[in-house]
Amino acid sequence: MSKKKYREALRKREEVNVYLDKVRMQQQECENIKASLSNDLRNKLSELENERQKSKSLQEQIDMMKNTNTNLLDRLSDLSVVSKTGAESIKKSLETLDNQTKYINNLNSTMQRKDSLNLALVMNLKRSLTDINDQDVNIEVKKGVVYISISDKMLFQSGSYQLQPSAQAVLGKIASVINDHRELDVLVEGHTDNVPINTSCMDDNWDLSAMRATAVVRTLHTKYNVSPERLTAGGRGEYVPKVSNDYLDGRSQNRRTEIIILPKLDQFFQLMEKK
Repeated sequence: MSKKKYREALRKREEVNVYLDKVRMQQQECENIKASLSNDLRNKLSELENERQKSKSLQEQIDMMKNTNTNLLDRLSDLSVVSKTGAESIKKSLETLDNQTKYINNLNSTMQRKDSLNLALVMNLKRSLTDINDQDVNIEVKKGVVYISISDKMLFQSGSYQLQPSAQAVLGKIASVINDHRELDVLVEGHTDNVPINTSCMDDNWDLSAMRATAVVRTLHTKYNVSPERLTAGGRGEYVPKVSNDYLDGRSQNRRTEIIILPKLDQFFQLMEKK
């Protein structure tokens, strides 16, 4: 073999080795993502199973109470000492208990549907944002709703409320999932550290956080067609820190924008008003 062909063969072999290394790295990343998603799924399924067991235990207790009360009513109806008015009162009490049982069952069913929806949301969001660094975007379920926390360096320059071009990719992916679940509302909260700010258009961090939340909401609506009636913007300033502001790393974590996906409140109010 000539030297030229030999060198060409070595070059091709090196290219193949580089490509194989890249494929191995991509395969490992996929395995890591798969393991993380599987772990999240197992945890959520375990939580759902626990809730089902609690609901089953509650239903068994209610059934026992109903049977006991029914037997008691049957016995009391045979006794002459129980007046007709008393029997009617007991009957109404049992009817009230039956209505309360139905309400509890409906409430349990609603909570289970909400938990299942939250799990689906988290899975879809994590799948859409697999190429985003976990340190920059964090997705979790807190207080029964889905929180998406985005670091300020992904969205804004220091002290600014103008979105950077790099923000469009992550907001576009989040908007795509939000638009798939039009039955949910969206609250966008701006958060800052405790370093004071004062400019010609901002008096303090509260102003900055509110303007940043408004900038995100406006982009979700105007660029990604999220319905404006579903969107709410709020500024929390420095008053809800995740960690202490005493250190540089802590201040960095506190500078964030949180997108909170909520059930429509009027639907829950209607449920609470049912007798």
